[in-house]
Amino acid sequence: MERKIFLKSLLVGVATGPSLLSACKKSDSSTTLNSGSVSNTGSSLSGCVVAPTETEGPFPTKVPTSYVRSDIRDSKDGYKMTVKITIGNTNNNCNPLSNAIVDIWHCDTEGNYSEYGGTGMQANNYQSLHFLRGRQVTDTNGLVTFTSIFPGWYSGRATHIHVHIYNAAGNSLKITQIAFPEGSGSAKAIVNGYNKGMSGYTYNANDGVFGDDGGKYQIATVSGSKDSGFDLSIQMNVPA
Repeated sequence: MERKIFLKSLLVGVATGPSLLSACKKSDSSTTLNSGSVSNTGSSLSGCVVAPTETEGPFPTKVPTSYVRSDIRDSKDGYKMTVKITIGNTNNNCNPLSNAIVDIWHCDTEGNYSEYGGTGMQANNYQSLHFLRGRQVTDTNGLVTFTSIFPGWYSGRATHIHVHIYNAAGNSLKITQIAFPEGSGSAKAIVNGYNKGMSGYTYNANDGVFGDDGGKYQIATVSGSKDSGFDLSIQMNVPA
């Protein structure tokens, strides 16, 4: 059973997933780069713009306080990826927001999430595992850094990372998601969906979350290679 896409909402949302990419859409698999490095610039925003609010989806971390850690791999296979997220405060000209709490979570190379499964939404049962989930607190530069893997994908969704940002007191400031650059010279093309390939993949423009604007305000900068690993960086601004 295909996963369903959840409507945009700060805390909840349920809806059906978007249509799969049409057959005439060119697949990343036809332009895969088997080796070499890439450098893809992400969203270029003018001014101090608040990050879009997105759904936390059906697989949020159940007890995020239990996973305060920078390396979230838990021995999961996949191409290493360093994730650097800078939080800016829109109430202070988007200057760095220190002591903000940042949770991230994403799927593994096969499109599965930890802490869930054994249902029609996700057949593989990983309810007792907690891979690819973590929490960090921003430094004086508003930065948090995680060591993870390049995410896989699942039906109806483009490759993405979930992000939940809180203030120092633990009050929610923003639930959003990170999108990835696309195209023949992108890291997504190099990874090529791991073993499952890119057949049936949903691109940003057709994604139920990013589809309204193609994720243009949430596309990270991604560079690196399969051999050396990838580096992802993005600034996300919130009112604090």
